[in-house]
Amino acid sequence: MTRLSQQSAADAALSLRGVGKTYEVNGVPLPVLRHVSLDLARGEFLAIVGASGCGKSTLLRLIVGLDARFEGEILVDGQRVADPGMDRGIVFQDHRLFPWLTVGENIGLGLDAIDLPSAEKARRIAAQIALVGLDGFASAYPHQLSGGMAQRAAIARALVAEPNILLLDEPFGALDSLTRLYLQEELLRIWSDRRVTIVIVTHDVEEALFLADTVVVMEPRPGRISSIARVALSRPRDRGSPEFAALKQRILEDLRR
Repeated sequence: MTRLSQQSAADAALSLRGVGKTYEVNGVPLPVLRHVSLDLARGEFLAIVGASGCGKSTLLRLIVGLDARFEGEILVDGQRVADPGMDRGIVFQDHRLFPWLTVGENIGLGLDAIDLPSAEKARRIAAQIALVGLDGFASAYPHQLSGGMAQRAAIARALVAEPNILLLDEPFGALDSLTRLYLQEELLRIWSDRRVTIVIVTHDVEEALFLADTVVVMEPRPGRISSIARVALSRPRDRGSPEFAALKQRILEDLRR
């Protein structure tokens, strides 16, 4: 078992134990994940990097409960994952906001499965809108938002149910470079405010190092953990520092191998 923290698996926010996944293509088994094991402490920020085809997005789908057919065990707060739950929120590369709903209504969808008084739902929606910096846009429609604003609304929707774990699958991959840098800083601000456990999948090594406490490098065919790097750099991180550059070079070398 690869431990990212010093606490036991029973106390971990997320535990993966020998997780594997195999698809069938034209009647032939195709393993996409094999023996992925790790423990993640509450409040940790984990980034997963790797080449296309190494199973990063598949792993997130398993953690969020969108696919129950896999080998091994996935535990959230010690409970086995079998299906989606309010304890996990997910944000995809495409914001997936419904165009016929306002920002507030889209965020409120994250509360549909929770029996709450209307006043409490309204309070939570308003709190998340403020958290992601969209004050004044509750009644706006997705086509009236920039790409970065729409993605912030998607993050608010994922957080409105107050999940223990936030999962992000290339959330900034479709954005321009300046917006991407800005939203990376915004995500750190949200994480610092909420201290929610975060797992982000990214192809961008610099993004992973800027954001995460720990970077997991995966290798493909089938996807498995190649190496784990602790990012012992103080925040806010200087992307131009020699220490940052050295760690980036080390992870790039791991990816090349």
